[in-house]
Amino acid sequence: MLIRFVMEPLIFQPILKRIRWGGRKLGSLLRKPIGPESDYAESWEIADQHSDQSVVASGTHQGLTMQELLKSHSEQVLGRHAGLSQFPLLIKYLDANDWLSLQVHPDDSRAKQYDVRENGKTEAWVILDAEPDAQIIAGLKPGVTSEELRAAIENNTVGDRVHYMGVQRGDCIFVPAGTVHALGPGVVLAEIQQQSNLTFRLTDWGRLDANGNPRPLHIQESLDCTDFNRGPVRPVTPTRIQRHGVEAEKLVESAYFVFHRFRSSQSFVIEPTNEFRILMGLGGNARILSSHPDHQVDSALTLTAGTTILLPAAAPQITVCPEPDAEFLEIQCP
Repeated sequence: MLIRFVMEPLIFQPILKRIRWGGRKLGSLLRKPIGPESDYAESWEIADQHSDQSVVASGTHQGLTMQELLKSHSEQVLGRHAGLSQFPLLIKYLDANDWLSLQVHPDDSRAKQYDVRENGKTEAWVILDAEPDAQIIAGLKPGVTSEELRAAIENNTVGDRVHYMGVQRGDCIFVPAGTVHALGPGVVLAEIQQQSNLTFRLTDWGRLDANGNPRPLHIQESLDCTDFNRGPVRPVTPTRIQRHGVEAEKLVESAYFVFHRFRSSQSFVIEPTNEFRILMGLGGNARILSSHPDHQVDSALTLTAGTTILLPAAAPQITVCPEPDAEFLEIQCP
Protein backbone atom coordinates (compact mmCIF):
# COMPACT_ATOMS: atom_id res chain seq x y z
CA MET A 1 0.00 0.00 0.00
CA LEU A 2 1.30 3.47 -0.92
CA ILE A 3 1.46 5.64 2.20
CA ARG A 4 1.23 9.37 1.57
CA PHE A 5 4.13 11.41 2.90
CA VAL A 6 2.86 14.02 5.34
CA MET A 7 4.37 17.21 6.70
CA GLU A 8 3.29 18.97 9.89
CA PRO A 9 2.23 22.65 9.95
CA LEU A 10 5.22 25.01 10.06
CA ILE A 11 5.92 28.14 12.08
CA PHE A 12 8.96 30.25 11.22
CA GLN A 13 11.15 32.53 13.31
CA PRO A 14 10.11 36.15 12.67
CA ILE A 15 12.59 38.35 10.82
CA LEU A 16 12.35 41.72 12.58
CA LYS A 17 13.12 44.90 10.66
CA ARG A 18 14.01 48.21 12.29
CA ILE A 19 13.15 51.21 10.10
CA ARG A 20 12.79 54.87 11.08
CA TRP A 21 8.98 54.81 10.83
CA GLY A 22 8.53 51.81 13.15
CA GLY A 23 7.40 51.70 16.77
CA ARG A 24 6.89 49.27 19.67
CA LYS A 25 3.52 47.66 18.85
CA LEU A 26 4.98 44.56 17.20
CA GLY A 27 5.95 43.67 20.75
CA SER A 28 3.09 45.12 22.79
CA LEU A 29 0.25 44.01 20.47
CA LEU A 30 1.69 41.03 18.61
CA ARG A 31 4.16 39.65 21.16
CA LYS A 32 7.15 39.74 18.86
CA PRO A 33 10.55 39.45 20.58
CA ILE A 34 11.64 43.04 20.02
CA GLY A 35 14.52 44.72 21.81
CA PRO A 36 14.56 48.05 23.70
CA GLU A 37 14.66 50.19 20.55
CA SER A 38 11.67 52.31 19.43
CA ASP A 39 11.72 51.65 15.67
CA TYR A 40 10.54 48.08 15.04
CA ALA A 41 8.67 48.40 11.76
CA GLU A 42 8.15 44.96 10.23
CA SER A 43 7.98 41.31 11.20
CA TRP A 44 8.60 39.10 8.18
CA GLU A 45 6.66 35.93 8.92
CA ILE A 46 7.30 33.92 5.73
CA ALA A 47 10.09 35.17 3.50
CA ASP A 48 12.25 33.80 0.70
CA GLN A 49 14.26 36.91 -0.14
CA HIS A 50 17.83 35.92 -0.98
CA SER A 51 19.63 36.84 2.29
CA ASP A 52 16.36 37.21 4.21
CA GLN A 53 15.33 33.59 4.69
CA SER A 54 12.61 32.36 7.02
CA VAL A 55 13.85 29.57 9.29
CA VAL A 56 11.57 26.86 10.70
CA ALA A 57 11.20 27.51 14.43
CA SER A 58 10.45 24.00 15.72
CA GLY A 59 9.44 20.47 14.82
CA THR A 60 10.85 17.92 12.40
CA HIS A 61 12.25 20.57 10.05
CA GLN A 62 13.57 22.96 12.71
CA GLY A 63 16.47 25.08 11.48
CA LEU A 64 15.79 24.68 7.75
CA THR A 65 15.47 27.82 5.66
CA MET A 66 12.67 28.31 3.17
CA GLN A 67 15.10 27.72 0.29
CA GLU A 68 16.29 24.48 1.88
CA LEU A 69 12.70 23.34 2.30
CA LEU A 70 11.90 24.05 -1.34
CA LYS A 71 15.00 22.23 -2.57
CA SER A 72 14.36 19.11 -0.48
CA HIS A 73 10.55 19.08 -0.17
CA SER A 74 9.15 21.15 -3.04
CA GLU A 75 6.17 18.89 -3.73
CA GLN A 76 5.34 18.47 -0.05
CA VAL A 77 5.45 22.22 0.63
CA LEU A 78 3.99 23.61 -2.60
CA GLY A 79 1.81 20.80 -3.97
CA ARG A 80 0.38 21.83 -7.34
CA HIS A 81 2.74 24.83 -7.33
CA ALA A 82 5.80 22.57 -6.99
CA GLY A 83 8.80 23.48 -9.08
CA LEU A 84 8.89 27.14 -8.15
CA SER A 85 12.40 28.28 -7.30
CA GLN A 86 11.09 30.78 -4.75
CA PHE A 87 8.17 30.75 -2.32
CA PRO A 88 5.60 32.96 -4.07
CA LEU A 89 4.37 35.09 -1.14
CA LEU A 90 5.95 37.37 1.43
CA ILE A 91 3.89 37.61 4.63
CA LYS A 92 4.41 40.41 7.17
CA TYR A 93 3.06 42.36 10.10
CA LEU A 94 3.78 46.12 10.08
CA ASP A 95 3.73 48.85 12.76
CA ALA A 96 3.66 52.38 11.32
CA ASN A 97 4.56 54.88 14.03
CA ASP A 98 5.25 57.61 11.45
CA TRP A 99 4.55 58.21 7.77
CA LEU A 100 6.25 55.78 5.41
CA SER A 101 7.81 57.24 2.30
CA LEU A 102 5.42 57.85 -0.61
CA GLN A 103 6.21 54.88 -2.79
CA VAL A 104 5.20 52.62 -5.65
CA HIS A 105 6.05 49.06 -6.67
CA PRO A 106 6.60 47.79 -10.22
CA ASP A 107 4.62 45.03 -11.90
CA ASP A 108 6.27 41.77 -12.95
CA SER A 109 7.53 42.93 -16.33
CA ARG A 110 9.03 46.18 -15.06
CA ALA A 111 10.55 44.51 -11.99
CA LYS A 112 12.74 42.31 -14.20
CA GLN A 113 14.06 45.43 -15.96
CA TYR A 114 15.47 46.66 -12.66
CA ASP A 115 16.51 43.36 -11.05
CA VAL A 116 16.27 40.00 -12.84
CA ARG A 117 15.95 38.25 -9.47
CA GLU A 118 12.91 40.27 -8.43
CA ASN A 119 9.15 40.02 -8.96
CA GLY A 120 6.51 42.68 -9.16
CA LYS A 121 4.82 43.65 -5.93
CA THR A 122 1.06 43.54 -5.64
CA GLU A 123 0.03 43.61 -2.00
CA ALA A 124 -2.94 43.82 0.36
CA TRP A 125 -3.37 45.08 3.91
CA VAL A 126 -5.72 44.07 6.71
CA ILE A 127 -5.81 46.64 9.52
CA LEU A 128 -5.30 45.12 12.99
CA ASP A 129 -5.18 48.35 14.97
CA ALA A 130 -5.66 52.01 14.11
CA GLU A 131 -5.65 55.17 16.19
CA PRO A 132 -8.80 57.31 15.81
CA ASP A 133 -7.22 59.74 13.33
CA ALA A 134 -5.08 57.20 11.43
CA GLN A 135 -4.76 57.74 7.68
CA ILE A 136 -3.09 56.14 4.72
CA ILE A 137 -2.41 57.26 1.15
CA ALA A 138 -3.83 54.88 -1.45
CA GLY A 139 -3.74 56.02 -5.05
CA LEU A 140 -3.75 59.40 -6.76
CA LYS A 141 -6.55 61.91 -7.06
CA PRO A 142 -8.55 61.48 -10.28
CA GLY A 143 -6.84 62.72 -13.43
CA VAL A 144 -3.35 63.32 -12.03
CA THR A 145 -0.74 62.98 -14.78
CA SER A 146 2.92 62.02 -14.67
CA GLU A 147 3.92 65.63 -15.37
CA GLU A 148 1.70 66.95 -12.58
CA LEU A 149 3.03 64.42 -10.08
CA ARG A 150 6.64 65.22 -10.97
CA ALA A 151 5.98 68.95 -10.55
CA ALA A 152 4.27 68.35 -7.20
CA ILE A 153 7.29 66.41 -5.96
CA GLU A 154 9.63 69.18 -7.05
CA ASN A 155 7.41 71.84 -5.44
CA ASN A 156 6.80 69.89 -2.22
CA THR A 157 3.04 69.86 -2.90
CA VAL A 158 2.67 66.13 -3.51
CA GLY A 159 0.07 65.92 -0.73
CA ASP A 160 -2.32 67.81 -3.00
CA ARG A 161 -2.16 65.06 -5.65
CA VAL A 162 -2.62 61.89 -3.59
CA HIS A 163 -5.69 60.25 -2.08
CA TYR A 164 -5.79 60.29 1.73
CA MET A 165 -8.11 57.83 3.45
CA GLY A 166 -8.99 57.23 7.10
CA VAL A 167 -8.74 53.60 8.21
CA GLN A 168 -10.04 51.55 11.13
CA ARG A 169 -9.58 48.06 12.48
CA GLY A 170 -10.91 45.44 10.07
CA ASP A 171 -10.43 47.44 6.87
CA CYS A 172 -8.84 45.61 3.95
CA ILE A 173 -7.06 47.57 1.21
CA PHE A 174 -5.89 45.94 -2.02
CA VAL A 175 -2.85 47.67 -3.54
CA PRO A 176 -2.00 46.42 -7.03
CA ALA A 177 1.48 47.08 -8.42
CA GLY A 178 1.65 50.59 -9.84
CA THR A 179 -0.40 52.17 -7.02
CA VAL A 180 1.15 55.19 -5.26
CA HIS A 181 0.75 54.62 -1.52
CA ALA A 182 2.01 55.24 2.02
CA LEU A 183 1.00 54.18 5.51
CA GLY A 184 0.43 56.85 8.13
CA PRO A 185 1.18 56.81 11.86
CA GLY A 186 -0.97 54.81 14.25
CA VAL A 187 -1.57 51.79 11.99
CA VAL A 188 -0.73 48.14 12.64
CA LEU A 189 -1.56 45.71 9.86
CA ALA A 190 -1.08 42.32 8.27
CA GLU A 191 0.42 42.43 4.78
CA ILE A 192 0.09 39.80 2.08
CA GLN A 193 2.23 40.41 -1.01
CA GLN A 194 4.13 38.89 -3.86
CA GLN A 195 7.60 37.67 -2.94
CA SER A 196 9.34 40.95 -3.72
CA ASN A 197 11.28 43.67 -1.94
CA LEU A 198 11.45 46.17 -4.78
CA THR A 199 10.26 49.65 -3.72
CA PHE A 200 10.66 53.04 -5.39
CA ARG A 201 10.29 56.25 -3.35
CA LEU A 202 8.75 59.41 -4.76
CA THR A 203 9.37 61.39 -1.58
CA ASP A 204 10.45 60.75 2.00
CA TRP A 205 8.82 63.97 3.24
CA GLY A 206 12.16 65.77 3.56
CA ARG A 207 13.45 63.62 6.43
CA LEU A 208 17.15 63.26 7.22
CA ASP A 209 19.01 60.53 9.08
CA ALA A 210 21.23 61.03 12.15
CA ASN A 211 24.06 62.14 9.87
CA GLY A 212 21.92 64.72 8.08
CA ASN A 213 21.49 62.63 4.93
CA PRO A 214 18.21 61.82 3.16
CA ARG A 215 17.25 58.32 2.04
CA PRO A 216 17.63 57.78 -1.71
CA LEU A 217 14.65 58.68 -3.92
CA HIS A 218 13.74 57.01 -7.21
CA ILE A 219 11.58 59.62 -8.91
CA GLN A 220 11.97 58.54 -12.53
CA GLU A 221 11.58 54.86 -11.72
CA SER A 222 8.51 55.67 -9.62
CA LEU A 223 6.88 57.67 -12.39
CA ASP A 224 7.65 54.94 -14.92
CA CYS A 225 6.00 52.31 -12.70
CA THR A 226 2.92 54.30 -11.65
CA ASP A 227 -0.45 53.40 -13.13
CA PHE A 228 -1.93 56.85 -13.76
CA ASN A 229 -5.30 55.37 -14.76
CA ARG A 230 -5.99 53.88 -11.31
CA GLY A 231 -7.08 56.90 -9.28
CA PRO A 232 -8.17 56.63 -5.64
CA VAL A 233 -8.19 53.20 -3.96
CA ARG A 234 -11.08 52.35 -1.62
CA PRO A 235 -11.34 49.65 1.06
CA VAL A 236 -12.42 46.22 -0.09
CA THR A 237 -16.09 45.29 0.40
CA PRO A 238 -16.08 41.80 1.98
CA THR A 239 -18.18 39.08 0.37
CA ARG A 240 -19.88 36.74 2.82
CA ILE A 241 -19.57 33.09 1.82
CA GLN A 242 -19.63 29.60 3.27
CA ARG A 243 -16.13 28.11 3.43
CA HIS A 244 -15.16 24.80 5.02
CA GLY A 245 -18.77 24.65 6.18
CA VAL A 246 -18.70 27.88 8.22
CA GLU A 247 -19.29 31.55 7.52
CA ALA A 248 -16.31 33.49 6.18
CA GLU A 249 -15.53 36.66 4.22
CA LYS A 250 -13.76 36.68 0.88
CA LEU A 251 -11.52 39.76 0.99
CA VAL A 252 -9.17 39.58 -2.00
CA GLU A 253 -9.02 37.38 -5.09
CA SER A 254 -6.13 38.35 -7.36
CA ALA A 255 -3.75 36.73 -9.83
CA TYR A 256 -1.19 36.33 -7.03
CA PHE A 257 -3.09 35.49 -3.86
CA VAL A 258 -6.57 34.82 -2.52
CA PHE A 259 -7.56 35.20 1.10
CA HIS A 260 -10.56 34.86 3.36
CA ARG A 261 -11.23 36.13 6.88
CA PHE A 262 -12.83 33.97 9.58
CA ARG A 263 -14.60 35.41 12.61
CA SER A 264 -16.74 32.40 13.51
CA SER A 265 -16.34 30.44 16.76
CA GLN A 266 -17.49 27.27 15.01
CA SER A 267 -14.87 24.55 14.51
CA PHE A 268 -14.17 23.33 10.99
CA VAL A 269 -11.91 21.00 9.03
CA ILE A 270 -9.46 21.87 6.25
CA GLU A 271 -9.03 18.82 4.02
CA PRO A 272 -5.78 18.20 2.08
CA THR A 273 -6.15 19.52 -1.49
CA ASN A 274 -2.56 19.44 -2.86
CA GLU A 275 -1.97 23.14 -2.22
CA PHE A 276 -0.35 25.10 0.59
CA ARG A 277 -2.29 27.49 2.80
CA ILE A 278 -1.23 30.16 5.27
CA LEU A 279 -3.16 30.94 8.46
CA MET A 280 -2.48 34.42 9.83
CA GLY A 281 -3.76 35.49 13.25
CA LEU A 282 -5.49 38.86 13.60
CA GLY A 283 -7.00 38.54 17.08
CA GLY A 284 -8.17 36.12 19.73
CA ASN A 285 -7.13 32.47 19.74
CA ALA A 286 -7.77 29.36 17.68
CA ARG A 287 -6.37 25.88 18.15
CA ILE A 288 -4.91 24.28 15.02
CA LEU A 289 -4.97 20.50 15.32
CA SER A 290 -3.44 18.11 12.80
CA SER A 291 -3.46 14.33 12.77
CA HIS A 292 -3.00 11.44 10.37
CA PRO A 293 -4.13 7.89 11.19
CA ASP A 294 -1.03 6.26 9.66
CA HIS A 295 1.69 8.65 10.82
CA GLN A 296 2.99 10.19 14.02
CA VAL A 297 2.48 13.80 12.98
CA ASP A 298 -0.15 14.86 15.50
CA SER A 299 0.36 18.46 16.55
CA ALA A 300 -1.51 21.25 18.28
CA LEU A 301 -0.66 24.89 17.67
CA THR A 302 -2.30 28.10 18.85
CA LEU A 303 -3.11 30.77 16.29
CA THR A 304 -3.24 34.20 17.90
CA ALA A 305 -2.68 37.79 16.83
CA GLY A 306 0.87 37.88 15.47
CA THR A 307 1.10 34.17 14.69
CA THR A 308 1.50 32.82 11.15
CA ILE A 309 1.27 29.12 10.30
CA LEU A 310 2.15 27.55 6.96
CA LEU A 311 0.05 24.48 6.17
CA PRO A 312 2.16 22.62 3.58
CA ALA A 313 0.42 20.92 0.68
CA ALA A 314 1.33 17.61 2.33
CA ALA A 315 -0.21 18.57 5.68
CA PRO A 316 -2.71 16.07 7.06
CA GLN A 317 -6.31 16.95 7.81
CA ILE A 318 -6.43 20.15 9.87
CA THR A 319 -9.08 20.93 12.46
CA VAL A 320 -9.48 24.61 13.39
CA CYS A 321 -11.07 25.25 16.80
CA PRO A 322 -11.63 29.00 17.26
CA GLU A 323 -12.49 30.69 20.53
CA PRO A 324 -15.35 33.25 20.39
CA ASP A 325 -13.00 36.20 19.80
CA ALA A 326 -10.81 34.51 17.18
CA GLU A 327 -10.10 36.32 13.92
CA PHE A 328 -7.70 35.07 11.28
CA LEU A 329 -6.95 34.85 7.57
CA GLU A 330 -6.63 31.83 5.30
CA ILE A 331 -4.31 32.69 2.39
CA GLN A 332 -3.72 30.69 -0.82
CA CYS A 333 -2.24 31.09 -4.26
CA PRO A 334 -4.68 30.74 -7.20
